[in-house]
Amino acid sequence: MASFNKVILVGHLTRDPELRYTPKGTAIAKLGVAVNRVWTTDTGEKREEATFVDVNAFDRQAEVIGQYFKKGRPILVEGRLHLNTWEDKQTNQKRSKLEVVLEGFQFLDSGRQGEGAASAPARPVAANPSPNAPAAPAAAPEPEVPPHEEDDVPF
Repeated sequence: MASFNKVILVGHLTRDPELRYTPKGTAIAKLGVAVNRVWTTDTGEKREEATFVDVNAFDRQAEVIGQYFKKGRPILVEGRLHLNTWEDKQTNQKRSKLEVVLEGFQFLDSGRQGEGAASAPARPVAANPSPNAPAAPAAAPEPEVPPHEEDDVPF
């Protein structure tokens, strides 16, 4: 049986990205994305709901996100779902959280409003290379998502 695990989200950052480095030097950015849905009920009443999604980015993509993104900025995220499980050290209960592991992203604005306008790129930039770009060397193996423990990632 075939499997497919792909997520595409467009939303706004709920907080500034948290950029940290593992002891081996791997950059990890944790960010929150709010995705809004607006609909009209049968009675004509407008309703809105927000879904909040935690996203983890790694390596160079994490560094770029940490450098250019701030709370409220729009972003397009491509990734895959990952179920993070751990044992709570205080209660010894098993805990889990569904997160998105970022595989690519795109700027959705110019970044020219507000703070940091001088350092933000002037046009949208995709995390994936363009079809005209030269071939990249063999891809490094996908980073293993560290367990949700304070010992492994200094968050």
